[in-house]
Amino acid sequence: MRKPWFALIASLLPTFFMHPMAGAHAITIKPDEKQTTTAPADANDLSIALEKIRSRQGIPALAAAVLRDGQVIDITAVGFRAGKKGPRVTPDDRFHLGSCTKSMTATLCAILVEQGKLKWDSTIGGVFSSLKDKINPKFHPVTLEQLLCHRSGLPDDHVPDLILFPQIMSLQGDMQLQRRELVSIVLSREPATPPGSAYAYSNYGFAIAGAMCEAVMAEPYEVLMKKHLFEPLGMSSAGFGAPGSANKIDQPRGHNKLITWHSPVKPGPGSDNPAVIGPAGTAHASLGDWAKYAALHLDALRGKPRLLNKASFDRLHSDPFKQEYGFGWIQADRVWADGKMFAHDGSNGRWYAMVILAPKKNTALLVATNAGSEPAVKACQRTIQKLQALYLKSSSP
Repeated sequence: MRKPWFALIASLLPTFFMHPMAGAHAITIKPDEKQTTTAPADANDLSIALEKIRSRQGIPALAAAVLRDGQVIDITAVGFRAGKKGPRVTPDDRFHLGSCTKSMTATLCAILVEQGKLKWDSTIGGVFSSLKDKINPKFHPVTLEQLLCHRSGLPDDHVPDLILFPQIMSLQGDMQLQRRELVSIVLSREPATPPGSAYAYSNYGFAIAGAMCEAVMAEPYEVLMKKHLFEPLGMSSAGFGAPGSANKIDQPRGHNKLITWHSPVKPGPGSDNPAVIGPAGTAHASLGDWAKYAALHLDALRGKPRLLNKASFDRLHSDPFKQEYGFGWIQADRVWADGKMFAHDGSNGRWYAMVILAPKKNTALLVATNAGSEPAVKACQRTIQKLQALYLKSSSP
């Protein structure tokens, strides 16, 4: 079912879309090639450093965690859950992870591949055979791997398509049926490029990959994620959508930037992107639980796979199209990482989050804030630089 158009127009006013901020991975993960290797005076008190950054940028809250040898060795959260006063954030509070969800979706796909439910070369036409007449034939041979590497032929959707997105926003009812309809709507068009030929960042591609998981398992994506990933890793705080209750400020709230201040948004309808595109980026978790997920991948990159076998992790950490992106991870060599780093960032316009894995340093850095404005992104960039200076000093000359 779809909402009446007058309701749809009203619902579109506060909407936004999941994306890594344009060019963010080039800006935030690279600048410290010139970083200082001298720790600042307050290096032993991360909360002091974060509070200075938060206050300078004028954002509600800022949180960070450092993972090493499988353990969180530093974690802190500063600022407020909503606006400029009231309850303060804690290290146990939940933050929206945006497109950092993408590698989680790819990990779920790998689990189902190991179970024999999917294959990396499973095709859209094969999985959605009953929808073939609604899907452009050029998309039929697109594989799961291509979807998870942004090589499906779908267009870049950093900015929502003003014709397509309203149709997605209008979907209602059972979530699995919504995702099947999303598949029909999105794939009914002509590909933007020949499938497999070019990289184009596509949230819909990951939403379709999530729908493929549902199709072969006959269970909602959210249930599959909880059963196969969150619960095995002990991520009890993990869920989907804006965290917390609309009736009380029991968790951080996302914020809209209004001229010079940030306005909190209650959880509920309109506080996040539509759940139907959840596999592209609506997960939330505490930083401690998010670190458990980061540890899963960091351990595997260091030759200690768990939950999945080595071959599956090798696939998840590969770059099959030589584009410095694969399976929800930006991948590039960096001096401060003594080699390859794996990273992602994400925002729905009201939150911002970033994760960096440095396998040679056996370290992961995680940063999150409850705003998605330019000052919020700058705050996370500067926090990453601070953490890099403290925990990732290069051993190279």
